[in-house]
Amino acid sequence: MSNASQQIVNKAWNFAHVLRDDGLSYMAYTEQITFLLFLKMADEQTKPPYNRPPIVPVKLGWQSLLAKDGDDLEVHYRLKDKSLEDSENLPEPDVLAQEIADDLQAALDQFSSIATELKR
Repeated sequence: MSNASQQIVNKAWNFAHVLRDDGLSYMAYTEQITFLLFLKMADEQTKPPYNRPPIVPVKLGWQSLLAKDGDDLEVHYRLKDKSLEDSENLPEPDVLAQEIADDLQAALDQFSSIATELKR
């Protein structure tokens, strides 16, 4: 892993430690960081050189988070998809954990690629 990638990973886990001390579990942190990385990557795909159509509604995308601050940001961020509240139909924990690990690895691979591009 490159030094830049390692710095990103270290920074992410430092936030996890701080949030754990405030009562947020590692699993909850991993879920939230994965969600934020997804929103950021989806936003990046709409910009050059990709110029793809957005896959996230604009009112819920990365830019919508940047436009808010404080309590407004928290209220906006906590909007939930009601279909996710049916916990009886969730996959087994090992399946969820593997999906999260796969998502994080894909995000790390993309950030590594971005870091490499930025060095050029």
